[in-house]
Amino acid sequence: MRDLEVHDVVIVGAGPVGLLLAIELGTAGVKPLVLERLVEPDRGIKAAAIGAVGVEALERRGFGRALDEEQVTMPTAKAARAGTGPVRKPGGHFSALFVIDQDLQRDPERHSRMVPQEALERVLTARAGELGIELRRGVEVEGFEQDDDGVTVRTSTGPLRTSYLVGCDGGRSRVRKVAGFEFPGTDPTVTGYQALVEFDAPEKLAKGWRRTPRGLITSIPGRVFTAEFDGPPPDRDAPITRAEVEAAIQRVSGTDVTIRSMSKATRWSDHARQATTYRRGRVLLAGDAAHVHSPFGGQGLNLGLVDAANLGWKLAAAVRGRDQLLDSYTAERHPVGARVLENTRAQVALARPDPLTSALRTIVSDLITLPEGNRHISEMLSGVGVRYDLGDDDPLVGTLVKDQLLTLADGGEERLYALAEQGGGLYVSPSERSLPHDVRHVHTKEGPSMLVRPDGCVAWTEASSQSLDHALARWF
Repeated sequence: MRDLEVHDVVIVGAGPVGLLLAIELGTAGVKPLVLERLVEPDRGIKAAAIGAVGVEALERRGFGRALDEEQVTMPTAKAARAGTGPVRKPGGHFSALFVIDQDLQRDPERHSRMVPQEALERVLTARAGELGIELRRGVEVEGFEQDDDGVTVRTSTGPLRTSYLVGCDGGRSRVRKVAGFEFPGTDPTVTGYQALVEFDAPEKLAKGWRRTPRGLITSIPGRVFTAEFDGPPPDRDAPITRAEVEAAIQRVSGTDVTIRSMSKATRWSDHARQATTYRRGRVLLAGDAAHVHSPFGGQGLNLGLVDAANLGWKLAAAVRGRDQLLDSYTAERHPVGARVLENTRAQVALARPDPLTSALRTIVSDLITLPEGNRHISEMLSGVGVRYDLGDDDPLVGTLVKDQLLTLADGGEERLYALAEQGGGLYVSPSERSLPHDVRHVHTKEGPSMLVRPDGCVAWTEASSQSLDHALARWF
């Protein structure tokens, strides 16, 4: 064992989830090793936006300005500024029902950002480098064995030893399979494509989302998305040809439009599976390695980023000998993942191209237009409605805190997220008291008081049914 290269944490996968987890650990003073099997970043079609709570997890670590710089302006917003069209609000959609009104939300400023995943990965990779985190590309994990003290990992470049191993290696996770995690769920029923294309006659396709008697299609300049509900693709791993994408577009749209060129394409389906636990001993899962589902609602990246934020500080504490916090990772994040699987299944069912489903869509659309229904669906898709069960009666405890402007005791002002950038907990209060070393007192001019965990979760307030001492001892 003494001859092995030793690390506190090894993260497998250098996508956004693995990178943010590494940054969370680095912020907490633990430098993990990140292994990625791909020599170069994957340039395939990925998420086009980041959901609200994923954005907030990034903003709490100082990525706000970088997100501003990378944000893509929607064509409809450009049209609005030119006086030729409406602004597309960031409310999103439920099964292609664009009735979510951001102005009806309790906190309309909490919304998604049009930052492409590829840009996010660049930003995260740069920050990881600034923190001195090592990323090794072109390294395959071939297997591993864990014992009471750690995990011995066999890689294509040689063995190494780590206290904890985390699989952030996607829906076909090698880590999940080798560790023996159960991964139950539902089989796929849809064949879908996303592609970056140029058409011979783009005017033949209506812009935006459209249900037809044969499926679902959305077309914006340069990009097309289709879904057919007649079963999964016969071979999801087969190379994607321009002919098959073109045939799917023609079937669903009912037009004879042809593809002039296709630069990227991906094939997708709606299989929905979730690991029964996110931890087996010293091996953990996050992101798509822990849960997979259809892209309906654009929730996957959002879900995975908050997995990383929830796990990072707990794993850093475990490295320092306090591993009991890791049990709360599955307890808190598994119900959130299960909820996403359920709502994506519902969205697939609601998109099916038959008259009975059309009637159901009308009723569901009517319900979502009601203010309470609108908020319910929006909070579910964006994640701002998440509340972990911390055993406290105060409805604020267990929620993810929103950013807010605080008036400090010296009369100055500071935003809450800016104060969270260095990690650790925050005790926001005008009252003095002794605190653990990893909790910072934000001395405000006036109340109310609250305790915020490093992942942005409210752990205690003045209205809590439990004491502040209990919350501090439990989490810090």
